Order: sequence, then C-alpha cells, then structure tokens
Amino acid sequence: MVAKINTGSSMFGALAYNQEKVDNGEAKVLFSNKMLLSEDGHFSIGECMRSFEMQMPVQLSTQKPILHISINPHPEDVLSDQQLSDIAKEYMQKLGYGGQPYLVYKHTDIDRHHIHIVGLRVDENGRPLNDRFEHRRSKQITRELERKYGLHPAERKERAERPELKKVDYEAGDVKHQIGNTVKAACYGYRFQSFGEYRALLAAYNVCAEEVKGEINGRPYQGIVYSAMNGKGEKVGNPVKASRIGRSVGYEAVQRRIEKSGKVIKDGKLKERTRKIVAAAMRTACTRLEFERELNRQGIDVVFRRNDSGRIYGVTFIDHDSRVVLNGSRLGKGYSANVFNDLYSDERKTDVRQEQSTRQEQPDFTPKADIVSGVASVVGAFGGLFGGASGGDEPQDTASQKRKKKKKKRTRRID
Repeated sequence: MVAKINTGSSMFGALAYNQEKVDNGEAKVLFSNKMLLSEDGHFSIGECMRSFEMQMPVQLSTQKPILHISINPHPEDVLSDQQLSDIAKEYMQKLGYGGQPYLVYKHTDIDRHHIHIVGLRVDENGRPLNDRFEHRRSKQITRELERKYGLHPAERKERAERPELKKVDYEAGDVKHQIGNTVKAACYGYRFQSFGEYRALLAAYNVCAEEVKGEINGRPYQGIVYSAMNGKGEKVGNPVKASRIGRSVGYEAVQRRIEKSGKVIKDGKLKERTRKIVAAAMRTACTRLEFERELNRQGIDVVFRRNDSGRIYGVTFIDHDSRVVLNGSRLGKGYSANVFNDLYSDERKTDVRQEQSTRQEQPDFTPKADIVSGVASVVGAFGGLFGGASGGDEPQDTASQKRKKKKKKRTRRID
C-alpha cells in the first residue's frame, strides 16, 4: 500500500478534482468525517466548501491548510467499500487527523481502485497539526495496515514493476481511459530531458501531446492537451485535457520529471548503452529499414521526423532497456538529424551505399563498364607496336587481314 500526502492552499481545487471524477462516474464518496452534509452522499462542491469554511479558523499561521492524501493498495488487493473506509479511518486516526473534518472518495478511473482524502490540517487556532516526520510515520502506518488486512507490500513491488505501455487504439473505444493509462506509464516509466522527447515517446504509442498557453483574468497559464492518433500519425477524436487525466501528467508534473531526469541520466551514465548500439547499427545497416530493425532487435525504437519535402529534421531514440528517451544530438554530433538525413535522404544514396557494400564483400568483382574500358586501353597501347593507327581506329591485325584478302583476289584474277 502506498500513501501520498499533499498539502495546499486551495480547498476548491482539491474538491473540484474529486468531484469531476464523481460527475464522470469514475468515483464516489465513501463517507465524511465531522462534515455538515447530508448522509446520502449526494452533495455539491458548494455544500462541501461551506462546510469546510464554517470550520476553517479566521487566522491561519500556514499558507497550506488543506490536506489531500491518496492511498493506493496493490493491484492484486481487491477490497470492499467497507474495507477501504476502515483503512481510511485508521490511517487518519494514527496520522493524527482523526478529529479533523474530511471527505473520503473511492476512485475507479483505473483498474487499481484507490481512495482520496480531502480535509483540514489546522487546529481551531489556525496552527498546523503535528506534521513532523509525517511521511516517515505514514510509511510505518501503511505497513501496519498491510499486516492487519493481509495486503501485498505494494511499495516495495512498485519499485520493481515497470508500467506497461500500450498503443492507443482509437477504434477500440474508451479513448480517454486508454490515453490516461499510456500517458501515466510513459511519464513515470521513462526519463526524458525535454518536452520534445516526451512528445516523441508518446507519439510511438499513438498519443499526441501539445503544450497550450494563454491567459485567464490577466493571469498566464500553461497546460497540456493529449489526443489519440491513428496509424498514419494523424490526430483523431476529441483532445483530452491533462486535468481530466490527473495532475500527475499535467504541465508542472511533466516539467518536474524533465528536471529530475537530466540528473539521473547523467549520474547513471544512461546514454552509454544507447550510443554504443546506435553506433554499431550505423556501421552495419545499409538502409534506414535495416537500421531500424537492428535497433529494434536490441530494444531501441527510433523516431524520425521529416518535413513536407522529406528532409529529416529530428531523430529520437527510445531505449526500452535503459528506460530513457534521447534526441540524437544528445548522443553526440555524429548522431544528429543532419547526419541521418545525409544517410537516408533518398533512395539513390541508399543504392550507392548498397553497391559499395557489395564491392567490399566481393573484392574480385569488377563492373562490366570497367572491363570494357580496360580492354580498349590495352588494345590501344599495343596498336603502336604494329605501326597502325593509334587511338580510336581499328587494331592493326584487322587491317593486315584486309590487305591479304585483296592480294588473294588479285592473284585469282591473274590465273
């Protein structure tokens, strides 16, 4: 079981995130604690806000009075609503928030059902409750709950398991769910150092990611919109805002992933394996198709980006073993888009490379044109020895034969 603790300043934001799931049929309220709400579980964001505001102290000594916790059991643990409610109550009690007002939601938007808790983390005087070593205490509590309820130790297994990436199939339906699963697996299963590399990774799985920027009430905002793509790389269907999938794949989360990835890739020397394999494939492959097949055989996908005229202006390598995404230029100057454009820009250059490869494999082979040229030069050289025409005239032995024939004819006439 994994618990993630977040604190914030916006109660509306935390409630809106969960209420959107409820409205879409992807979540429901399990129970509320010390909230002035109806017992049937059907209430609006406005009612929840009023209930929290009534219990929010006027003076606050912290800028983040809101608590938002997610508790995620292992995928193999199938728990009833009552079990999830009991776990939520025990967790909040042991962490020190049992007497606080809070709401508990059950999310079913992914196969692994989990719960979210939204509440206040300040006392009646506006001071934060004891949050010292909160994350450490949280881990200890989840371990105790795992033992009590016979659950799998999800935290240790989560590190070992790699998220599974699947191509989005628009025709299969439930596109938003497909995009969500693919985007989450890509974002947290791989390392990338730019939004372009992130886009290239998702494009390989039929997802288009686009940055959106604008202004709302004079305030600038940035976000990401995801769309499904068909086999031709064309967008299909309606785009999905990152906020509808989750903050974990929103603009800020992706930027944090980019910043952390750079250090991990550098410290772990994760580029070395990719560079070595790409260099070997470039030496042996005569065509782009052979190059792609050789890389694929060793667990690396390559994405070429071309403009309307067919010129390669970008190349990205996706190493599924090292779990890194690298633009060619990151591997060195010899792996840039320009280098690959020169190698694979058109079929004529490919044919030349194939012919050169064939000559190297068969050193005794001499092209027909070279043979003809060689014979002509030899004959021309010997022509001077017989006193005949040099250069392009007939060889001397042919002229001699003609004179002999004429002499025979004259002899016959005399007879």
